Amino acid sequence: MSSIDRLIILAYDPGITPNEGGLPGLSVLKSVVSSINLYGIIAVVGALAVSLAVWAWGHFTGGHNSEATGKKGAVVSAGAALGLGAANGIVMFFSALGSQVK
Repeated sequence: MSSIDRLIILAYDPGITPNEGGLPGLSVLKSVVSSINLYGIIAVVGALAVSLAVWAWGHFTGGHNSEATGKKGAVVSAGAALGLGAANGIVMFFSALGSQVK
């Protein structure tokens, strides 16, 4: 196989693009994913509250391990909240970036 044939194979466009009306149940799937995102955000709020309480407890009782664990939990909870809140934007950004690849 010559290098030109390989280039032609690599340049082949299969013509596949996202089709919103392609399958039934898309609105149900969107609703389910939105609900999962909501449950995740609620769980993060609870985890943040517990982590901050552990951090304060460790600080005021002199438990350095508890204090460090509470700090870690607070940072992880904040990161999870950031990821859950930005999930749509992240996916849209990389999807748009991927559609520009030629």
